[in-house]
Amino acid sequence: MNKVILMGRLTRDPEVRYSQGERQMAIARYTLAVDRRRGRNNQDGGQTADFIPCVAFDRAAEFAEKYFHQGIKIAVSGRIQTGSYTNRDGQKVYTTEVIIEDQEFAESKNSSDSYRSSHPADQGAGMGMPQGGAPASGRPTPQSAVGDGFMNIPDGVEDEGLPFN
Repeated sequence: MNKVILMGRLTRDPEVRYSQGERQMAIARYTLAVDRRRGRNNQDGGQTADFIPCVAFDRAAEFAEKYFHQGIKIAVSGRIQTGSYTNRDGQKVYTTEVIIEDQEFAESKNSSDSYRSSHPADQGAGMGMPQGGAPASGRPTPQSAVGDGFMNIPDGVEDEGLPFN
């Protein structure tokens, strides 16, 4: 089984390109800074985060383009993919990246804004969402959130369908 789940902050705004051909598809690349858990012996001030390259396709890439920006905390799941290519100097280069299957916000917009204001180096612009206003995961969009960071439950949703009483 090849499954990875990560939570971290974007190191910069996602880079989005569109494929060529009959049906153009968005391809978003971004890097997640994922904190390492510190052991009792990790007091040397060494690296405390891993920087994981991620790639999202199609609607997930459009979502990233519209809504993700440098410094935002997100959770992703996907699969690890390895590969290699020969660069211009004739050297073989090995790659490892996470192919995104699902991505979502890991904090409220207010928390993200307060993080950005307290970390000025993390300022950035936006990234994308699928057309039609619903993320690829089918979850409600951030626009439906109220000021306190919680989302309104739409009319017509039965209480029995909720996972709590």
